Amino acid sequence: MRILLIAGGWSGERDVALSSSKQIEKSLSALGHTVTLFDPERDLRGLAAAARGQDFVFINLHGSPGEDGLVQALLERMNLPFQGAASRSSLLALNKAVAKQIFEDAGLTTPAWEFIPARHVRSWRPSLPFPLVVKPNTGGSSLGVSIVSTQKELDACLNLPATAGQDLLAEVLIRGQELTCGVLEGEELPPILIRPKRGVFFDYESKYMAGATEEICPAPVSAELTATLQRMARTAHEALGLSDYSRADFMVDENGVPHILEVNTLPGMTATSLLPQEAQAVGMSFEALLARLIELGLRKKH
Repeated sequence: MRILLIAGGWSGERDVALSSSKQIEKSLSALGHTVTLFDPERDLRGLAAAARGQDFVFINLHGSPGEDGLVQALLERMNLPFQGAASRSSLLALNKAVAKQIFEDAGLTTPAWEFIPARHVRSWRPSLPFPLVVKPNTGGSSLGVSIVSTQKELDACLNLPATAGQDLLAEVLIRGQELTCGVLEGEELPPILIRPKRGVFFDYESKYMAGATEEICPAPVSAELTATLQRMARTAHEALGLSDYSRADFMVDENGVPHILEVNTLPGMTATSLLPQEAQAVGMSFEALLARLIELGLRKKH
């Protein structure tokens, strides 16, 4: 097939998307596809023309214009198949404050939270108790995430360039184990236990610096907790109206209660990324995973 691989974009996660696209392109070519790489930041005006005549579009974008549903909306208008969530569901999942309301409506436990519009950030005083996790409401890769324990630390956080001019989400800090669990339609994926070796949480450097984090798959947790995480990940996936695949992030508190944080609609896609690790644990190679995502994407069109 002729596949347009869309990667890069203009979010703070641009370099991550471009880096992982090299491995995706190599694997898609090994599967016998003809791959054309397209970066929306360099030529957004040419996106429709580049997509026209392709058999399939593989989206490898983080943040805008991929996880916000913009690219998906254009492809839907052109009736071109792609992997992953539709435009509407992508938008709902990326907005953390909206997604949390959907989680709560679905009966899922999530940390207590508060939404802060950008225009009120400087005057905002939290109603939640410290310590708090403060993050951009539509960000990813832990960019701009801070843990604050005092008003002074909060004031410093709100003046950081990474949070300036953005809508924010604050949530009560859950102390415990950090885990993630993917959903791949037709497969039951095992969760991964995440143990950062530096810092106090799974921040940007921990995610992308070699050796900065220990990722154990399958997670060494009880069968009961594994089943609970899998059920919660699938419930969130379905409640958001997602399709094909996603990855949910959790904190399990000191009492063993899992709290869902957010759902990623375009999870990282290198052979060592989290969801591909989970697929590998059930016997699915990286190339087989890509082939499965293409199959699922084509199924939606038909």
